[in-house]
Amino acid sequence: MCELLAMSANVPTDIVFSFTGLVERGGKTGPHRDGWGITFYDGPGSRTFKDSDPSCRSEVASMLKSYPIKSKTVISHIRQANRGKVSLENTHPFGRELWGRNWAFAHNGQLSGYKEVLKCERFMPVGSTDSELAFCYLMDRLAANYADKKPSREQAFRFMAKEGKKLQQYGVFNMLLSDGPYLLALCGNNLNWITRKAPFGEAKLIDTEMVIDFKQETTPNDVVTVIATRPLTSNESWTKMAAGEWILFRNGVKIASGK
Repeated sequence: MCELLAMSANVPTDIVFSFTGLVERGGKTGPHRDGWGITFYDGPGSRTFKDSDPSCRSEVASMLKSYPIKSKTVISHIRQANRGKVSLENTHPFGRELWGRNWAFAHNGQLSGYKEVLKCERFMPVGSTDSELAFCYLMDRLAANYADKKPSREQAFRFMAKEGKKLQQYGVFNMLLSDGPYLLALCGNNLNWITRKAPFGEAKLIDTEMVIDFKQETTPNDVVTVIATRPLTSNESWTKMAAGEWILFRNGVKIASGK
C-alpha cells in the first residue's frame, strides 16, 4: 500500500528532514515506486508538486530536498498502485476548491465494492483511483450537507471525519485532509504522529543516514506535529493511532479527536 506524510506547525517550517526519509521509501527502502506528490500551503494558497516516477530517483523530489519551502501545513504521499495505472493524474495529493478554500487529500489503503456507493455529482475524479473517487464523494457530501449555510472549519472537519469513517467498511482507509489552517488525520489501520516542541533534541532517520539537531533549527516557541504511516525516526517516541481514530490539528496542536 501507499505511505502518507503530513505536517502541522505554528510557524512556517520546512519538511525537508521528514520528506528525505519518506522519499527513500519510494522505491529504495520501500516498494512505493508508482509516483509521489506533496502539497504545501501558503496562507489561502497552495503549491503542489507531483511525479509519476519513483520518489527515490525523481529529479523533482531531489529539488525539494534541497529547496526548503516553509509552510504551516503540508500533505505528502508515495504511491504503490493498486487501483488505476501509474500516471500523473493518479498521484496524490488530490485537490479541489470549496467555499473559496483549497482542499488537499491523500489516502492510504484499498477499497472494494465501492463503485455502486460512491456516486459523485459536483466533484468528479480526473484519474481512475478509488482514492480520488472517495475524495470527490466526501467533498460532494460536505457541500450537500451544508448547502444552506457554510459551516465553521471545525464543523466541516468533524463531518468529514464521520463520513470518512463510513468508508472504512469498504476496506483500508487512512486519510489526510486539509484546507490550509486545519489538518485531519483519520486512521484505518496505520497512522503515527509526533509533536516536537521545546526542549528540542536530535532526531535520526530510519531510512537514510541523516541526523538533525532541532535545537539549531527552531525557536523555543515552535510547535511542529508530523504524521506518517510508519515512524520516520529511530530515536523518538511516536504515538500510534487506533483503528477508527481521528485527530484534527491546527498550528501543530491537537484541537479535537474522536473514535
